[in-house]
Amino acid sequence: MTENLDTTAIDTEDKAQEAQQEAEPVTPQSIAEVITELEKYRERLLKDMATVAKKAKMPQSKLKEELEPQLNKIDAALENLRNQHAALTNP
Repeated sequence: MTENLDTTAIDTEDKAQEAQQEAEPVTPQSIAEVITELEKYRERLLKDMATVAKKAKMPQSKLKEELEPQLNKIDAALENLRNQHAALTNP
């Protein structure tokens, strides 16, 4: 039962954040900040997972296989954000 409450609280918080984001105007600066943070996250994910894989003696091929779907999602999001940024800065 606690699990359902936690999930509901998270869903409510996510919806509140989405509503706040929708209320704020999208600016080239805000998109640039998100791009920077997402690039940092991507690099940190690679670094941290490489460290964990090394400690677990996981082959690099297995690490790549595990990370590839996540990296593809991040790369797609970055491309989308860069396109939005370009559209706003080069009308």
